[in-house]
Amino acid sequence: MADGENAIRFVLDGEVHTVAGVSPTTTVLQYLREHLGRCGTKEGCAEGDCGACTVVLGELSDSTVRYRAINACIQFLPTLDGKALLTVESLKLRANEPAMPLDELHPVQRAMVDCHASQCGFCTPGFVMSLYALYRGAPEADEETARQAISGNLCRCTGYRPILAAARRMYTIAPAQRAREVEQDRELAARLHNIRVDSSKTLADGNTWYVAPVTVAELLQVLADRPRATLLAGGTDVGLWVTKQHAELRELVYLGNIAELGSIVHGDSHLELGAAVSLTDAFAALLAEYPDLREIARRFASPPICNAGTLVGNVANGSPIGDSMPALISLGASLVLRSSAGTRELALEELYLDYQKKDLRPGEFVASVRVPRARAGLKLRSYKIAKRFEQDISSVCAAFAIELANDRIRTARVAFGGMAAVPKRASACEQALSGAQWNASTIARSAQALAKDFRPLTDMRASADYRARIARNLLTRFHADVSGCDSASVWSHAG
Repeated sequence: MADGENAIRFVLDGEVHTVAGVSPTTTVLQYLREHLGRCGTKEGCAEGDCGACTVVLGELSDSTVRYRAINACIQFLPTLDGKALLTVESLKLRANEPAMPLDELHPVQRAMVDCHASQCGFCTPGFVMSLYALYRGAPEADEETARQAISGNLCRCTGYRPILAAARRMYTIAPAQRAREVEQDRELAARLHNIRVDSSKTLADGNTWYVAPVTVAELLQVLADRPRATLLAGGTDVGLWVTKQHAELRELVYLGNIAELGSIVHGDSHLELGAAVSLTDAFAALLAEYPDLREIARRFASPPICNAGTLVGNVANGSPIGDSMPALISLGASLVLRSSAGTRELALEELYLDYQKKDLRPGEFVASVRVPRARAGLKLRSYKIAKRFEQDISSVCAAFAIELANDRIRTARVAFGGMAAVPKRASACEQALSGAQWNASTIARSAQALAKDFRPLTDMRASADYRARIARNLLTRFHADVSGCDSASVWSHAG
């Protein structure tokens, strides 16, 4: 530990912890285990899939503390600056708390014991921390909410039934503990206020240089000077470059301390979501506007991934299987691109030129995504097809948005991921839909037009024929969902 204006500071177990002299790409997991000897946080997959490494971040939200679970295995340590970190060891009640034995378990831990929710124990700390985030974030939780809370945690021997039972029971144990934690939050909020990040920080170790600007103007200057720098927001993809590909990142620019990029603006014509807005917050705003996106929001990723990752990061990454892009493209979303040379706006689908090739100029970054406000008569759905329901990469992701007038399709926008080298609109399908009657014959004709739009590939996730058939069938499903009819009457038209 060391003091210095370019060291990072975070609160750990109620005390401010100052760190300097470590590589900026050190993960939180590595630091906990190798530097602090906190081995309760485990490494399983090193890619944010298994949840054994789950920890909880506390951040100021107005004047209160907001708790969210994240994956320590892919979170870079400097991103903790100005925040609070809680590990499974943090849940042990402090000795100065009245009328509580020193070894008393937290209600979440006690519930896991009482419900026999741990067997080998390897995954247990991660489950405890996911449930702790739920416990601190909600006064109660039904089974579906609990299932969602632990959807990023894998258990290989106990089974999930007793863990879900523990999620219900934890609220009934030691109610006085919740009152104590409210008081502790006041103390924590004061400490977080004292270490808030209000100036740019630069860290360097070996060949890695890291800067965290606090204004867009500072960011633009950094990118003008270092146009090849890697932009870091949530790190749910960049983290894997280090943990799985062993990449050495030379220049890292962190966006999470720029307040302007963390904002959601509700304009008259559109929502504007900044580059540092988490997927959790972005989907909450989008679902308030478009409730029919609930399937893709539910299945996009686990809470720890959505709490760390950003919507703009998913868009700017440009993966052909990024699950947010088909829905955003179908809605007519656009991007605000900024550089020291100025600002321009681009239709989302026009960002992608070819596989991993984007229309971004040197020193330019995606500052925000603009999504049109909901309008009356719009019918919208987005579907994800994967081998697993939870925590899986899409084989095909589809989105459909149409406007109907007198049972005729006035406008149609259709987009797919997983069907081409980039997320892509289905222009031939749209043309077949536009102006036609809203009926099974139109859907069948438009489904066949998808063959003009896509020549999908075969890979480990799906064959080309499977993808083509699924794409056609999803259009049929969309018609059935919107029409509220028995899908069996229209499946025969799908081919």
